[in-house]
Amino acid sequence: MFALFAPVRKVTLTVFALLATLAVAGCEPGAMTRGPTINTSKPVPVALLVPRSSPQSGDAVLAQSLENAARMAIGDLGNVSIDLRVYDTAGNPDTAAAAARQAVNDGAKIILGPVYAQAANAAGLAVLNRNVNLLSFSNNPQIAGGNVFVLGPTFDNTARRLTEFAVRQGKGNILVIHGSDQAGLLGRDAIIAAIGASGATLAGTVSYDRNQQSVIDSIQLIKDMVASTGAQSIFLTATTAGALPLYTQLLPESGISPDQIQFIGLTRWDIPVQTLELPGVQGGWFALPDPAKMEQFKARYQAAYGGAPHPIGGLAYDGIAAIGALVGAGKANALTGAALTQPAGFQGVGGIFRLRPDGTNERGLAVATIQNKQVVVIDPAPTSFSGAGF
Repeated sequence: MFALFAPVRKVTLTVFALLATLAVAGCEPGAMTRGPTINTSKPVPVALLVPRSSPQSGDAVLAQSLENAARMAIGDLGNVSIDLRVYDTAGNPDTAAAAARQAVNDGAKIILGPVYAQAANAAGLAVLNRNVNLLSFSNNPQIAGGNVFVLGPTFDNTARRLTEFAVRQGKGNILVIHGSDQAGLLGRDAIIAAIGASGATLAGTVSYDRNQQSVIDSIQLIKDMVASTGAQSIFLTATTAGALPLYTQLLPESGISPDQIQFIGLTRWDIPVQTLELPGVQGGWFALPDPAKMEQFKARYQAAYGGAPHPIGGLAYDGIAAIGALVGAGKANALTGAALTQPAGFQGVGGIFRLRPDGTNERGLAVATIQNKQVVVIDPAPTSFSGAGF
């Protein structure tokens, strides 16, 4: 059995570490026209905000990976010229705000980063009245809006993809099992919203606290609700470093077999790779970026820098790719909110993505399962926003 609920900070959980409770600058009138006028015939100054001197373990590696990926993307732009300027946030909201102000004073026309939600929120607010948009690496939709966009994969996007797939497979009566912490509650809300939008049925919800006994205590309630509601799927917000290993052990032991009821995960079940060994995850569904495109990016990064990219390092590549595509069109308004949210979207390291007017994003995700301890894609990622999953 895996150790549960230890106070770890693994790179595999980075996207969840980005979540925070925030006071947010929401969408306001004029948000879509916000953005500088640029001269596309000259290098476009772009600021990259990274937590290089953060005291958190691993942040220096993350910062370097983001910079490396951004520079790789710049090299792929052809005739588009980007003047990348890197600023250190130290993983601190106040420092991030100061860095954002300095970047704009130095001439930045758009900001990439920061990583963590509070820092991104602070940076966005610091330049809210400077006519500059910010593409943060956070996945927290609570900070999105106004001049702040989030590039990180959101719970809403994943929940919608998996719920729509479940409906098509006749597994649309869904019981939601969620943590009582902020990430769990955000995940629950995303799944419930996706159920409502997809024509699925909400069989009910069961919450658990971040301790082993709470998970154990919830098993009988889950069993009773499955029996009383005829739930066809169990959608879990649990992570591989949290309650997922215990749930996927105890549920089958209680008689809720994954052969009879579909297990669905809001988080990646293939990271770390040891998760694939768990008997209870076999046959479960989860979503992930286009695996072929991700492998191509990883191979190129490995060849260029001699090591693997950080799990969210590719977000910096995506940001530069979007900026480059817009600047390459030669329009002076290329970095306004309206341009950034153009419906066709962009090609990133994991496939297609687009930014939404509310500051969140949509990504083309594949649906995968685990068979014989291997990841198998059962519904490929869409290649356009008119395809499946949208």
